[in-house]
Amino acid sequence: MVRFGVTGHMNITEATAPLVYESIRRLFAGEDSAELVGVSCIARGADSVFAQAVLDAAGRLEVVLPSRNYRQEKVKPEHVELFDNLVGLAAEVRTMPFENAGREAYEAANEAVLSSCDRLVAVWDGATGKRGGTASVVDSARRRGVRVDVVWPEGAQRG
Repeated sequence: MVRFGVTGHMNITEATAPLVYESIRRLFAGEDSAELVGVSCIARGADSVFAQAVLDAAGRLEVVLPSRNYRQEKVKPEHVELFDNLVGLAAEVRTMPFENAGREAYEAANEAVLSSCDRLVAVWDGATGKRGGTASVVDSARRRGVRVDVVWPEGAQRG
């Protein structure tokens, strides 16, 4: 069994999403779908594109939610339908023990993803950022010896 986790930018452009999706599908191409597990927080952008690619590859999706109020407080109206669909298709949904979404909850969710995967897909333009962001998750994965597959296809952009 190969367990892939994901970290990445929430603000990829609409035109970037299919480029990222195809790159992720290529990563999965050599995997047996019966052995493919994807772990995602299903935030808009990279996390949801990854989750859809896992499902389309006939893999098992595991969702990690940062807090009990994450959907109500943090999921934007334009992302609700996809978010709810992905939660409904997930084989497992874990919610971190936080009532409210915030830095601590996000860091716990990132830790849960990292500690449950063999490989990390990082939809990342290479820029450093704030603590708990994509760059810091990639750094943490590398320090632990988790294989990191950086996905930033030619033409990809952040909005």
